[in-house]
Amino acid sequence: VQLQASGGGLVQAGGSLRLSCVASGIMFGISDMDWYCQAPGKQREVAAGINIGGSTNYADSVKGRFTVSRDTSKNTVYLQMNSLKAEDTAVYYCHVGRVGLIWRNYWGQGTQVTVSS
Repeated sequence: VQLQASGGGLVQAGGSLRLSCVASGIMFGISDMDWYCQAPGKQREVAAGINIGGSTNYADSVKGRFTVSRDTSKNTVYLQMNSLKAEDTAVYYCHVGRVGLIWRNYWGQGTQVTVSS
């Protein structure tokens, strides 16, 4: 299983980034996908998730600013990040939870997002 995340970088506050995560080695169409973030000195926490039906959920801190989506034809999940704030600075990880009825808990390598104020 490989989860290849990309799209991170340095951006000014108020700016936007789009993260992408290409999944291989899994049945993407029946996989629930999440984006987690881990800020320096803090625990990793979920930022956004999308299930196989397309239903989404967001952390309160990113609601209205971030949008998670998926393209099954490309085995890719996206995180559109708008109105970025300094507190969004973190490593963002792509995560696979459930595949079908089975909990898998796969992690990608992470991509750094740094927001300058």
